[in-house]
Amino acid sequence: MKKTRFAGLLACLLLLSACSGGNPPSQGEEDGVLHVLATTYPVYLFTTAVTGEAEGVEVSLLVNQQTSCLHDYTLTVNDMKAIERADVIVMNGVGLEDFMSDALAHADAAIIDCSEGIELLPAQGHEGHDHDTEYDPHIWMSEENAALMLENIGNGLGEIDPERQEDYFRNSSSADNALVFDSAKLDALAGKPLITFHDGFQYFAQATGLELLKAIEEEEGSEASAADIKEIVALIETYNIPAIFTEKNGSDATAQAIARETGVAVKQLDLIMSGEGGGIQPYVDAMNGNIDTILEALG
Repeated sequence: MKKTRFAGLLACLLLLSACSGGNPPSQGEEDGVLHVLATTYPVYLFTTAVTGEAEGVEVSLLVNQQTSCLHDYTLTVNDMKAIERADVIVMNGVGLEDFMSDALAHADAAIIDCSEGIELLPAQGHEGHDHDTEYDPHIWMSEENAALMLENIGNGLGEIDPERQEDYFRNSSSADNALVFDSAKLDALAGKPLITFHDGFQYFAQATGLELLKAIEEEEGSEASAADIKEIVALIETYNIPAIFTEKNGSDATAQAIARETGVAVKQLDLIMSGEGGGIQPYVDAMNGNIDTILEALG
């Protein structure tokens, strides 16, 4: 019955698309393939690391846009089609995919929530935004959390697809072993002060020992307040901070204004919300890139 209601929703969207001149996506067929849909790029990297080269398993990615925030994301017709076609949907969880809650309510796919068992941190930096999140959803920005997410995906797929369970477990363990970061660099990061213009680096700071002094999420139409700017300038002076950090797909307007006033450098960090390729290596490379960027900027 859920499938019928979902098909109704999809038909309405397809009709709207046709009226606007778009071509509706073709319907998927029962083809003997396990269709796995990963909601975000980090989840896609972890999922493809777990599935590996397994025959009869197809992993696709729902959202791979150059964005630092999914709060205002709206599902497209193609997104709805992908959700309907999926046998398994692998989610980040912690409210990151609230934009697809209605679609999920009418989908038949099995759901794997990657956040199970992860110790969540309270949300921060959301003042002035029109979304209300109790916990920080950027759980993948921690090596320990990434390992748990891989484990959750491996366990979930193993239950859904027991014929390939051993492959999933083996691939999950292999990906976990690839989560290797330079201990000397991590030691060098410990205690260094961090100011970011995105609220997504709290887990990263905790995992690397950085002292996150201030995190502000800037979006179009919701910039930092005068009080925030005054506080950041004071923190820069108090801690003698040489650099502040934005997210590569986010706004840097306020950061650049503060840089002009204080002389600090503005550097970019990667929240890994978009990219190319699959498997665990792009994740490891991005995390190492963040570590190197901070070390070079803060000395």
